[in-house]
Amino acid sequence: MSDDNLTAADSAPRAKPRVAVLFGGRSSEHAVSCVTAAGVLGAINKDKYDVIPIGIAKSGQWVLAAGDTAQWSLSASSLPEVPPSSETVTLAEIGGEHQLIVASPNQIPQELGTVDVVFPLLHGPFGEDGTIQGLLELSDTRYVGAGVLASAVGMDKHYMKVVFEAAGLHVGPYIAVTDRQWVKDAEAVRKQVDQLGFPVFVKPARAGSSMGISKVDSLEGLDAAVEEARRHDLKLVIEAGIVGREIECAVLEGRGTDSPRTSMPGEISVAAGTHEFYDFNAKYVEDDAAALSCPADIPDEAIVRVRELAAAAFDAVGAEGLSRVDFFYTPDGELIINEINTMPGFTPKSMYPQMWAASGLNYADLIDELIHLALNRKTGLR
Repeated sequence: MSDDNLTAADSAPRAKPRVAVLFGGRSSEHAVSCVTAAGVLGAINKDKYDVIPIGIAKSGQWVLAAGDTAQWSLSASSLPEVPPSSETVTLAEIGGEHQLIVASPNQIPQELGTVDVVFPLLHGPFGEDGTIQGLLELSDTRYVGAGVLASAVGMDKHYMKVVFEAAGLHVGPYIAVTDRQWVKDAEAVRKQVDQLGFPVFVKPARAGSSMGISKVDSLEGLDAAVEEARRHDLKLVIEAGIVGREIECAVLEGRGTDSPRTSMPGEISVAAGTHEFYDFNAKYVEDDAAALSCPADIPDEAIVRVRELAAAAFDAVGAEGLSRVDFFYTPDGELIINEINTMPGFTPKSMYPQMWAASGLNYADLIDELIHLALNRKTGLR
């Protein structure tokens, strides 16, 4: 990759663009979003950008948040959380500009100034699924990452697979289970799962960060796994277990009309005897539970193919900004696409930034590049 492709914003709309870093949210991934924000707030170039941290409490209230990254760190004993406040932040269009407004009961609303771009570091429903993106589209506010449709498709593992299949990408065997199907005829679902063969992975259809995911080795364990997943989402995806290595690739939108850029593929290995698969604790809490190899130890032709397929998946859903695409690499050399994440884990130790770092683009410059892409994206239909 040339330096020209990876340099930061060089044509921003003002001398020092104002970036609203939005995090927290109403989903079960609230804490993960806070940790992601800690990483971004600690690395973003504050000499280049005017940064305003905005937290979304679990109630949905927008508040001015502390810029102290320690407050949003994650440990095994404490999960960070955006607290509610007597002051509520809103984003409004006033006089043709996007203004941040702070309102308190019985007080005159205060203007904080204009916003050039929003960096929505939100994971899961009510943030990563097109809802926040729709709000920002309505106010003609530029933002980092995928648009409404791509975010919604990327969040719903069922429709994601439908889109991948339509684009000619190879997905593994699966079934989608709605709330109505499970409540009305759970036995029919059990029969379908039995036909998939065990083991299977039971997943909430619209959650991420391994929330609510269970590996099931027999029919006897299915109901408990379904109920665990249903705590996070009443729509489920149940996937046949695939024998193969998990290979991931980071994708970054091309500049202008350029094709998407891809990192070298990476492979996560979970420490033996610690976790059966790459779950929440392995991803975010335990420092030594998992390790990344980048580039992954696969043949050169497989590396080329992973990068081609990752770019194809990015285009298939109409993604913008960033995405991480996950594959299974089978013993016979076949690549099966698992999923795309349009707002992947973005802490400094997350796969997406680490793969770009191994490919020559460090964390701070990656943040800079994503802001550049957002600042130079036109609003409205595109």
